[in-house]
Amino acid sequence: MNPMLNIAIRAARKAGNVIAKGYERPDSLETTTKRANDYVTNIDKEAEQAIIEVIKKSYPEHTIITEETGVIEGENKNVQWIIDPLDGTTNFIKSFPHFSVSIAIRENGRTEVGVVYDPIRNELFTAVRGEGAKLNETRLRVENKRELDGTVLATGFPFKAKHHMPTQLNIMQSLLENVADFRRSGSAALDLAYVAANRVDGYFEIGLKPWDCAAGDLIVREAGGIVSDFVGGHNYLKSGNMVAAAPRIAKAILTKLQPHLSDELKK
Repeated sequence: MNPMLNIAIRAARKAGNVIAKGYERPDSLETTTKRANDYVTNIDKEAEQAIIEVIKKSYPEHTIITEETGVIEGENKNVQWIIDPLDGTTNFIKSFPHFSVSIAIRENGRTEVGVVYDPIRNELFTAVRGEGAKLNETRLRVENKRELDGTVLATGFPFKAKHHMPTQLNIMQSLLENVADFRRSGSAALDLAYVAANRVDGYFEIGLKPWDCAAGDLIVREAGGIVSDFVGGHNYLKSGNMVAAAPRIAKAILTKLQPHLSDELKK
């Protein structure tokens, strides 16, 4: 096994144990509002520290970028661990059992390893660049669907940037001419993993952060899917605007959403 993948899995499972124990004891939860509709709990912070400890033990020189702590500079700035210790905090607070740990490793600006772990279902999604994607020990391959008709798409609402909500709704209205249904489940990392596992046929979202999607991005691509920004480029980790699906489905989604984009979303 790739040595960094091994450490990423160990870190994800350790964080998952923290999250699972916290989930069983909702009375121990301490919630703080970061900004409107954006929360952090003591479990987010404990899970993040668990991940950092595992990484630092094996790779003390690597740089770590986390949702809660920010950037932890290492001597080696060419290797970055991008971490979301609990993707789906609102679900966790509500005891809605759908959230995940997301860990991506980027080397010289390229994602090399991606891990998304669902501690409730004990489902571990992994990918190494050039080596494919897996769910536990099963290889993943995106089904090569050719038509948007009848598909089920995952998405997320831009609740942190509500000025984009009319665009979101217009895109969905346009897609409804073809798609069968939407899923809005509250964890971008799992949405991407589910594209790779064919549990949904595609995914799009406005305003993601790198820790939401860097691991899932690699998992989709290693399963044979396409990931792009809203104009078909590769700027999604910076812009935060992402489409992921089988090649023809991704192209069809882009065709549907592009007429509704503001100049801000075309970057």
